[in-house]
Amino acid sequence: MPNKRIYLCLAHMSEAGLEQKYIKEAFDTNWVVPLGPNVNGFEADLEQFVGENKRVVALCSGTAAVHLALIACGVGPGDEVIVQSFTFCASSHPITYLGAIPVFVDSEKDSWNMDPDLMEEAIKGRIAKTGKKPKAIVPVALYGMPYNIDRIMEIAAKYDIPVVEDAAEGFGSRWREQVLGTFGVYGILSFNGNKMITTSGGGALVCPDAQAWQKIMWLATQAREAYPYYQHEAIGYNYRLSNICAGIGRGQMTVVDDHIRHHKHVQKFYEETFADVPGITVHGNPDDRFDSNFWLCTILLDEQLRVKGQESAYSTAVQGAVGGAAGVVHGGGTLHTDCEPNANVEAMRVWLDQKGIEARPLWKPMHKQPVYKNAPAYVNGVSESLFKVGMCLPSGPMVTDEDLTYIVESIKEAVMR
Repeated sequence: MPNKRIYLCLAHMSEAGLEQKYIKEAFDTNWVVPLGPNVNGFEADLEQFVGENKRVVALCSGTAAVHLALIACGVGPGDEVIVQSFTFCASSHPITYLGAIPVFVDSEKDSWNMDPDLMEEAIKGRIAKTGKKPKAIVPVALYGMPYNIDRIMEIAAKYDIPVVEDAAEGFGSRWREQVLGTFGVYGILSFNGNKMITTSGGGALVCPDAQAWQKIMWLATQAREAYPYYQHEAIGYNYRLSNICAGIGRGQMTVVDDHIRHHKHVQKFYEETFADVPGITVHGNPDDRFDSNFWLCTILLDEQLRVKGQESAYSTAVQGAVGGAAGVVHGGGTLHTDCEPNANVEAMRVWLDQKGIEARPLWKPMHKQPVYKNAPAYVNGVSESLFKVGMCLPSGPMVTDEDLTYIVESIKEAVMR
């Protein structure tokens, strides 16, 4: 067993230590504020990376980027927004921040992302029920996997609904060789501590042009008007990225291609080593249109697969923080919910945890979250079925080939023959 704990995905600093250089410059020049040379430089680096003549605003989080994009699309109280159900809550919570209503759409089987045909059914259904079309569409690059953006954009154009791409997990992923986040009117990026690159915490909004960029910049800096004193004629937000964090981002941009290559190497390792293991399937690119960054590598455990400790899975309530909860604990109250991973998946998670390996279930579909029990949902059963049998495995830059061998051997050891 390695003398360390193997985490899903942790940030890795550049070999040249450029992050420290830019941070030191910020302190030396007293730019310890949410603007400055590092912020400008990081935004320029991001604009070069995403291409397509886009403008980028660096923000304090990917969630803030979703929030501002929806505001820019005119979303307000009582409006409805189509959003992928199989995702992290940051895709949908900003909808509710605005007093709007998320309309959840289930996934297609191959990509695990928003099903375009079901999306169109949802649009038609909402128009028939409410008399108006949804104000925006939010597809999500789940674990880095691209969504079928060609079909999504085709349908969105048909109904004249703006698309906000949630590429928070898909930084560097591509669809037909074009970077995600550059197809829709806005694109969401995230630089949380577990993403492809990090600013410790942070995000960005990809904007279509200078005019949209200027509006987002204004909203993200408290919507201050151009007067020599503080004048506010609209509600704004304190959402800009700090110059310190942006310094980390500038250093990270020098290794982003290396990080993406590493994640793809890890994916290939899992695909090859699990190829001859019955009952375990690695999720990969469905076809050559998809080019995932494989932010997290995922496997499916056949429901008939038996795992050591399976008979006692869910017998004890979880104590303490799990799944990257950063020490924030709120008791769940019961051992079971009405939608949870199968017992063999939970047994595998516990087994790996005891081996010093962090693994976790897939995202629980938003339409099955109690907080959204009254939200409209258009479902086909795909995300629920995947949630029951899926797991995320370590894939980050800190995971070595030795670690990967240990992870695979530990999983094989857990399987009962």
